[in-house]
Amino acid sequence: MRIFVTGGAGNIGQYVSIAFAKKGHDVVVLSRTPEKYSGLSRMNPRISFVQGFINQYELLAEYVNDCDAVIHIALGWGNEPITMCMEDTVPTINLLEISEKAGVEKFIYTSSTAVLGHYEPDMEESLAVSPTGLYGSTKAAAEAYVLGFREYGAESGTIGEQVTMKRNIIRPGYTFSNPPYPGASSQLDRRFRDITDSVVKNHPIQLVKNDGTQFLSAEQIAEVYLALLESDLNEQIFFALSDTYITWERIAQIALEEYPESRSTIELYDQGYGETPMMFSVKKMKDVLGLEFTGESEVRKHIRWNLEQSLKLLK
Repeated sequence: MRIFVTGGAGNIGQYVSIAFAKKGHDVVVLSRTPEKYSGLSRMNPRISFVQGFINQYELLAEYVNDCDAVIHIALGWGNEPITMCMEDTVPTINLLEISEKAGVEKFIYTSSTAVLGHYEPDMEESLAVSPTGLYGSTKAAAEAYVLGFREYGAESGTIGEQVTMKRNIIRPGYTFSNPPYPGASSQLDRRFRDITDSVVKNHPIQLVKNDGTQFLSAEQIAEVYLALLESDLNEQIFFALSDTYITWERIAQIALEEYPESRSTIELYDQGYGETPMMFSVKKMKDVLGLEFTGESEVRKHIRWNLEQSLKLLK
């Protein structure tokens, strides 16, 4: 397959691009600054770059014209409703239509667990979306277009042209990555690094009691994209997380285990989080795609990498 990937050099996308290329697919990565990520092409010559933005629609139409699949991972951003819509939702809808018109066979959209907005003990993909912020709202809106794009609009009382492209959705949670080559991406969240900085500097580690999530590495989530790409599924949604709830307190404990000379202590603050975690169900991912992931081994690798970075800065 020839696969077009937006955000294919980012936190998640770099490992998705690598996984596709390893399976023999040709990967075309859209990037605003492709010169920054030349290491990805050096890792695998099947990965190539094109320069552009996700709102340059004529350019996107040219790029996807000879592709078999489109994987949309890139995120637009804004601090106001209309900006968020124009920077992320509208480009997604345009890319969806461009892909169908180009004869693309498969389209995978990267959404988020944030579309739910509320938390329950065992959340499944079938729960109604109820976002509580602009990020979740724009993801939920784009999901609706991805799933609802079954036919082109038609005159009243007539049937529109049917859409043939298979359209599926992945909802990641907290996804982290160790850079696969020097200068590669990692997640923007500073919490791992803040913990390891505190550990190497012997500072107190201040955390919220019982706060945590189902951490998944980018290398692991890439397996979800690959399995979905190589399936014949259509109009399906999958949560993509580990089956293990890990607290930030546990992450701090692992960091102290990995750097035993530290004199840091963990200070917990109670903000009302219960001891029973609110979990996203990963049963569908396991039953349909045959994938399940545990979290701690990959988390420990990520902590080791962050400790290395913290120690470099300390010198």
